[in-house]
Amino acid sequence: MKTNGGCRRIRALCWSRRAWRGAGMAQKKYLQAKLTQFLREDRIQLWKPPYTDENKKVGLALKDLAKKYSDKLECCENEVEKIIEEIRCKAIERGTGNENYRTTGIATIEVFLPPRLKKDRKNLLETRLHITGRELRSKIAETFGFQENYIKIVINKKQLQLGKTLEEQGVAHNVKAMVLELKQSEEDVRKNFQLEEEEQNEAELKEKQIQRTKRGLEILAKRAAETVVDPDMTPYLDIANQTGRSIRIPPSERKALMLAMGYHEKGRAFLKRKEYGIALPCLLDADTYFCECCRELLDTVDNYAVLQLDIVWCYFCLEQLECLDDAEKKLNLAQKCFKNCYGENHQRLVHIKGNCGKEKVLFLRLYLLQGIRNYHSGNDVEACEYLNKARQLFKELYIDPSKVDNLLQLGFTAQEARLGLRACDGNVDHAATHITNRREILFSNPQMWWLNDSNPETDNRQESPSQENIDQLVYMGFDALVAEAALRVFRGNVQLAAQTLAHNGGSLPLELPLSPEASLSPPATSPSDSAGTSSASADEDMETEAVNEILEDIPEHEEDYLDSTLEDEEIIIAEYLSYVENRKSATKKN
Repeated sequence: MKTNGGCRRIRALCWSRRAWRGAGMAQKKYLQAKLTQFLREDRIQLWKPPYTDENKKVGLALKDLAKKYSDKLECCENEVEKIIEEIRCKAIERGTGNENYRTTGIATIEVFLPPRLKKDRKNLLETRLHITGRELRSKIAETFGFQENYIKIVINKKQLQLGKTLEEQGVAHNVKAMVLELKQSEEDVRKNFQLEEEEQNEAELKEKQIQRTKRGLEILAKRAAETVVDPDMTPYLDIANQTGRSIRIPPSERKALMLAMGYHEKGRAFLKRKEYGIALPCLLDADTYFCECCRELLDTVDNYAVLQLDIVWCYFCLEQLECLDDAEKKLNLAQKCFKNCYGENHQRLVHIKGNCGKEKVLFLRLYLLQGIRNYHSGNDVEACEYLNKARQLFKELYIDPSKVDNLLQLGFTAQEARLGLRACDGNVDHAATHITNRREILFSNPQMWWLNDSNPETDNRQESPSQENIDQLVYMGFDALVAEAALRVFRGNVQLAAQTLAHNGGSLPLELPLSPEASLSPPATSPSDSAGTSSASADEDMETEAVNEILEDIPEHEEDYLDSTLEDEEIIIAEYLSYVENRKSATKKN
């Protein structure tokens, strides 16, 4: 699988939006960030007199402080006083927790609950760090009213491992823990037994789905390792950096890379279905495995950059962006990687692909997330700058629905229409030509490939394919005999063979001219062979199910990650720009 100079990508194993609780939530986060900034600049220690008395109660001086900062921010004094009091109480809680940890060794964990629990979403939990992840999950479930088997815990941007202790997983005092709920319910659901039963069944199915995902990816990665006889001579992934030089992937990193790509694609599939609670663990697992790969690889292909965007976006959709301490780092990393891959001002991308319209959707989301992060951090000037960049890109990328309809009438898919129109600056005729050129003519008429490229003197279909090419197709999940036959038909071209088999459900179309020895039927199995393998059939069926579930979520279009209707982005851009404008208006009035 060779990337086109890193411009994407390693080809992976082949709201109704939720509101952000409206302007009130965003405004509060903005004020919290600004007030925290002012307190640091003025070196105010709220947990000490005159802001806190000897009984840890609020002091009268806090009102004077609220008046000072409300004048500075030109906003409601009562609101500022309320937020400063929240900051003071949190500072006292942290100080008490720190002292308690020093003297008793009992750590404090800040727990972030799911968005449906609108009240007291942040809570403190005390625990010792020698307990296991399973014990912590049980304690969280008991404390906050969850069913233990239907939640997952994310700490330090990793899914909590149940069998290891908290210390072994790097969990420390004052860490943040996010609760992901596998069942989505409203509080009144529990009043109805039938609905509750359905809810539990849904959670169980999701948990099984997660386990099948892990199993399927492990099987595929294991196949990759087992089928490579000589890793230096038969690399499964040949990846080029921005200069066109191949990046050699050490054998020790090959499995990690396959797992990283697999978890990323699976996570993206869940993102599309708005199943953010399941998507996030997959994306975080992908991040973990990518970090086992060489730095050169991560810096020179855009997979890793796209993953960073997907992780931050998922936290945002879960309304838990504050749990992601390194959101700024992830976004900056994505921006740097895009620059390395695409070149300054996208010139390298344009040189290779002829345009950069499709990739602009990545920058739109990047600027949008940077704008949101800056607004929540109290940096309204920077927020406004990034949000306006995102709005400008949206205007460039907006597609007239009538143009999509025109292309649909020509037989193209909606995805092809969107990608084609963005690649051709909205020109319908050019987009139709672009899509047609991209399509493999083999898919519409398999015999045309031979009519256009058949030369008796160079026809070497009878030659035996190399074992390494057969192994590549077997690793992808195709039968060995069918793989060999496909390679004979396509003269050893692994990509054409894989695309054709995938498109035709693992078989070759009957109309393709096959060589006499290119048999597609596996050898007959004798009764003794059958008896010897029957005991393994159940395990094989389970493995097949797990692998097929992975393959089902692999997008057919290699630029699927660039396709977006931008409906969510349009709403969020307008939403956050309104917050910024409201801040400006309030300042002018005062």
